[in-house]
Amino acid sequence: MRSLAVVGASLAGTRAAESLRREGFDGAITIIGDEPHQPYDRPPLSKQLLAGEWEQDRIALSDDESLQELDADWRLGRRAAALDVASRTVTLDDGSTVTADGILIATGARCRELPTNGLDGIYTLRDLDDCLAIRGELEASPQRVAVVGAGFIGAEVAATARERGLEVTVIEALPVPLGRVLGTEIGTVCADVHRDHGVDLRLGVGVDGFDGHGRVERVNLSDGTTVDADVVVVGIGVIPNTEWLEGSGLNLDNGVICDETCLAAPGVAAAGDVARWPNRLFGETMRVEHWDNAIAQGQHAALRLLHADDEAQPYAPVPWFWSDQYDRKIQLAGRAAPDDEVRIITGSTEERRFAALYGRAGRLVGVLGFNRPRHVMKYRNLIEQGTSFEDAIKIAEQE
Repeated sequence: MRSLAVVGASLAGTRAAESLRREGFDGAITIIGDEPHQPYDRPPLSKQLLAGEWEQDRIALSDDESLQELDADWRLGRRAAALDVASRTVTLDDGSTVTADGILIATGARCRELPTNGLDGIYTLRDLDDCLAIRGELEASPQRVAVVGAGFIGAEVAATARERGLEVTVIEALPVPLGRVLGTEIGTVCADVHRDHGVDLRLGVGVDGFDGHGRVERVNLSDGTTVDADVVVVGIGVIPNTEWLEGSGLNLDNGVICDETCLAAPGVAAAGDVARWPNRLFGETMRVEHWDNAIAQGQHAALRLLHADDEAQPYAPVPWFWSDQYDRKIQLAGRAAPDDEVRIITGSTEERRFAALYGRAGRLVGVLGFNRPRHVMKYRNLIEQGTSFEDAIKIAEQE
């Protein structure tokens, strides 16, 4: 293999290219990205950069010297429009083409949106331009910020706005935030953290639409009530960017379907938010939207393209991520589900400082920590080892 094209210039794609060079690959690398910016880190978009604590230069994934050392052909501001798998040719939105011996798909995901009725002041938060636009709105001291969706991005935006001293309403369709991931008990704790900081939570209610004169003035809820707001941030999940691959022959189903080594077709691999693959550690086909996974899977998928089939290794990580909200660092490792057995092993939910284990079918499958990083890392390792839930509880009782 003498040439590789990486489609997607964010975290997974950039780290993939870097890993290729570290492994001694000296062939041509082309990196295609739909944004005009050089690669940057996304977690600060809802935290430090949005808060005004950092400026844009602090979120660069690599400095100029490191990017030059990649010796890559950068095609920034260009969107991939099609892929011919047989010839491994990517067609870009300007009609130009890139042909390579190997293709790494790392096109990520985009935000789900709500109809805005053409009103200004309604945003999603996915990229740098989104962040800077929302930050500008927050710096203008709006009367009230409405956040639609109490997932991790929505919760971080709400926390950042509150720490700026702004009035915030969070609207969530579920009875408790993150109930489909963390379950009712822990989801209730997440809600209470925001109530502790003065957020107006509207739970179990959806959004019917927005009203205003040229600019949003209120949010209409499904229960007939309204929420006044002059800035709205919608955080209701993401959709993997696979439309450009329709007709390519790749298997597309809530992402690019790969085998357990991250290969989607001969000479074509996928990584990051767009990739869906069978993780043998959990016996589950999954698509993971976490920062840590983008790095690890990007590296794994890149090296998969360099290896013969009989040398390929399965990609079977324990997913892990974190969320900073006020003075709480929330970390989750594994694959928690709402019907799992949950056991608090240290601290208490009342003090919002604790660690909880998740068990399913007799096995430890997840660990959640509120300001308990040591416990999260310890039990993450036990998940990787296939530890039973009973044994994990015994280990916790001995601490």
